[in-house]
Amino acid sequence: GPNAGQTVPHVHIHIIPRRAGDFAVNDQAYEDLDGKEAELAKAMSAPPPTKAKAKAAVPDAEEDRKPHSEAEMAVEAARLRRPFPECDFT
Repeated sequence: GPNAGQTVPHVHIHIIPRRAGDFAVNDQAYEDLDGKEAELAKAMSAPPPTKAKAKAAVPDAEEDRKPHSEAEMAVEAARLRRPFPECDFT
């Protein structure tokens, strides 16, 4: 929601692909993710680039985004939930 910086209400999930043996110690994957989160936090605390420089580097997806209604988000959530019938998303 807005407290997390979400400007347009939407539903999304994160999928982290894994392979057998991708980490010698399985839980190392989570430590690596925590490290990446720390890098992201550091990058986000840096002064933002100038508007002109940012616009040249990355197209502004916000310009094309339209708010979704609660009904539209419920339909999207139901569609995304189908591949995960054993999960309780409540």
